[in-house]
Amino acid sequence: MEVMEIAGKYALRALITLALEMDFKGLDGLVWAMILWPPRKYRKAIGYSLDDIPGISPDLCMHRIHLEDESMTSVEHQRRLNPNLKDVVKKEIMKLLDAGVIYAISDSKWVSPVHVVPKKGGITVVKNDRNELIPTRTVTGHRMCIDYRKLNAATRKDHFPLPFIDQMLERLANHPYYCFLDGYSGFFQIPIHPDDQEKTTFTCPYGTYAYRRMPFGLCNAPARSSAA
Repeated sequence: MEVMEIAGKYALRALITLALEMDFKGLDGLVWAMILWPPRKYRKAIGYSLDDIPGISPDLCMHRIHLEDESMTSVEHQRRLNPNLKDVVKKEIMKLLDAGVIYAISDSKWVSPVHVVPKKGGITVVKNDRNELIPTRTVTGHRMCIDYRKLNAATRKDHFPLPFIDQMLERLANHPYYCFLDGYSGFFQIPIHPDDQEKTTFTCPYGTYAYRRMPFGLCNAPARSSAA
């Protein structure tokens, strides 16, 4: 059985290589069926929205926020946002509420403000007033972020080793093809311990909310995600 599984993996790799060389054109139904078999078999692991993400079992992994001894709590006020950025925050809040990622909270010793930042796209060339071509990075939209700097300053750091970029790139050397899977909202798959959820409280024009799952911005989030 083990030999058959290994042979099947090499056969699938050969089919994918053939499909890439043919630019996925002219492939018959059998080849397509064999290529699509793995994603169909494990389709429950593929999410297209937050509702499709069940998250990691709390028995397997939970994020903790351990504070330094004698650390002082921080309650910050919300920041002013223009009407366009308010719409960005409102849509994000509604999406996270519908998915059960956040919940409304009325009282917390830790409150952080919301900040909206532009989503950077690729670099294009535009003309300025002097008719000169200037490289400019395009903005494709906006993203809601939480300013957890004061909470992070009081948090004990997790020293789980993160992978080195140069070592990861070396593994790709001498390979004609490579592929990757983007972890859709990967941080949101890790639950936060109930005792620490109120520390993630943030304030915005539509109320104060706390996270049930690990958000971006926490200092130990990358280490916890790698460890999971």
